[in-house]
Amino acid sequence: MSVTTEPSTESKETRLRRYLSQRAEDGEVYIKSKFIADDVDLSPKEIGALMVKLRDSAVDLEIEKWSYTSATTWRVTRA
Repeated sequence: MSVTTEPSTESKETRLRRYLSQRAEDGEVYIKSKFIADDVDLSPKEIGALMVKLRDSAVDLEIEKWSYTSATTWRVTRA
C-alpha cells in the first residue's frame, strides 16, 4: 500500500482553478505568480506550469501571460 504525502497534479490544478475563479469573480484580475503561489501553497514554478495547462483546458477562464516584472503577471478573466 503506497501513501503519498504530495498532492496529485490534478488536485493542485483544481485548487488553482478554484482560486482563479474566485479572484476573477468580478470580471478580471492581474496577479503575479509569486502571489498566487503564496495563496495556494505552491511554488511559482508550479504556478507557471499549471497556468499554461489551465490556459488550454479551463473553459470558464481566460488566462493570458501579461508581463514579466520581477515575476510573471497573469491576466485572468471569467469566460
